[in-house]
Amino acid sequence: MPPSLDRLRRDAKTLHRAHAAGMSDARDRLRAHPPRPEGTGLRHADYLHVIAQEQGFESWPRLVFAAETIGLDRAGRQQALKRALFHGRNWQVDRLLAETPDLAAGLFGLEVALLDRAAVERRLAQDPAAATREAGPRRPILHLAFSRRIHAAPERHADMLAIAGLLLRHGADVNDAMPAAPGSTGRLSALYGALGHAGNLPLAEWLLAQGADPNDGESLYHATELGHHDGLKLLMRHGVRVAGTNALARMLDFDDLEGARLLLDYGADPGEGLPALHHAARRMRDGRFARLLIAHGADPARRWQGHSAYGLARIFGNEAFARALAAAGHATPLDAAETALAACAGGAPGASLASLPLGPEDRLLIARLIQFPGRLAHAKALAAAGLDPNAADETGLTPLQLAGWSGLPAAVDWLLACRPDLLHRNAYGGGIVETILHGAENAPRPEGADHAACLRAVLAAGAPVAPGLAQAATDPELADLLEARRPAGLSSPR
Repeated sequence: MPPSLDRLRRDAKTLHRAHAAGMSDARDRLRAHPPRPEGTGLRHADYLHVIAQEQGFESWPRLVFAAETIGLDRAGRQQALKRALFHGRNWQVDRLLAETPDLAAGLFGLEVALLDRAAVERRLAQDPAAATREAGPRRPILHLAFSRRIHAAPERHADMLAIAGLLLRHGADVNDAMPAAPGSTGRLSALYGALGHAGNLPLAEWLLAQGADPNDGESLYHATELGHHDGLKLLMRHGVRVAGTNALARMLDFDDLEGARLLLDYGADPGEGLPALHHAARRMRDGRFARLLIAHGADPARRWQGHSAYGLARIFGNEAFARALAAAGHATPLDAAETALAACAGGAPGASLASLPLGPEDRLLIARLIQFPGRLAHAKALAAAGLDPNAADETGLTPLQLAGWSGLPAAVDWLLACRPDLLHRNAYGGGIVETILHGAENAPRPEGADHAACLRAVLAAGAPVAPGLAQAATDPELADLLEARRPAGLSSPR
């Protein structure tokens, strides 16, 4: 019988101690299964990685996944396959199919998502209406669009486009869409699925060439998140409208000057909605962004939530942005509230904020700041001056969740001492544990980010763990921390 996860976890700790003590056998084991380049420092995750490799697995999450799926019946494995395909966990897809090669047989949505051209051709020859019939939660063209399988099987590019053509010829709609969430009125189009969810530019280009509407309310916004500009340029070639999409504001969430320039040159209005100068100031963009936005028509004299762009930059402690505005002649006098808030940027509380006329945005300043490295002293000063360190933003994300998402353990430790509600769920449905897992996979990784330390702290504080989260974690240390918290009676199959 293979060793249990608990036994293997203990083995990793023993290996860690032996390696730290300089034992030659431990050094030999790490040389045989090197967890990362020498000199980068080793964490518990690295020793888990060695143990997993010694057991014949590529990584600890793969070992945990195998333990989770031992004993699942066929229906359970099919559900696991659906989740893995949708979330792009292609290693899980490979493992499930290696163990049960015909697992998707007869499930048309899965066959489409797996880019199985032969199976799709057979099914449509027998049942042409299957191209437009719901297969589980969505129709086949949406299964194709939201699938990330192409990233693990790029050799199936031609098969993917052939499947798309087959579905179209049998009545599928390139503008098909599904609810953004159960009961939601929002819709997620096939184009968004291909471009924004799956990062599948060839399929997105095919959909647009077949008449997909680029103005679906999602695709341009999410194209700013791809880490490159090809998706933006593709949508622009097909006449996407930038007005009303909030794409410029989303681009300013990232340190991407050329992406912002691309949108502005295309016609994005820096004065639409939340003024771009103000948003750039509070997202800690530097002076280059201030100069770019002003050159494209942003109004430095405009006030938002009671503040000029200069005043907001001072409140956020964004001195580079404030200096650029001042150098261009756009410094504005600070009122009493701005002066008191700006004084906290140095890390020492100024005057009490209790009697000052603060606006709603002012009261969310800790939530806005806490996700940025190096702003903890500023946040503490604001709390000492009277701001609530547990005030959630407009999406229900608390400062604790935002700090956890960014992987900032010192901020998490401080916020845990502020007695937050560990049962709080944000508007996306996540609690603190889910938010940390999501951040570990999706957040930028600033220097000092440590999602494992954040997770360890909130678990020690009593944060609840929903079933199945260990399987969802892609980081081996996070998976192990969650697996170790599994309640008695729910241990992984041995």
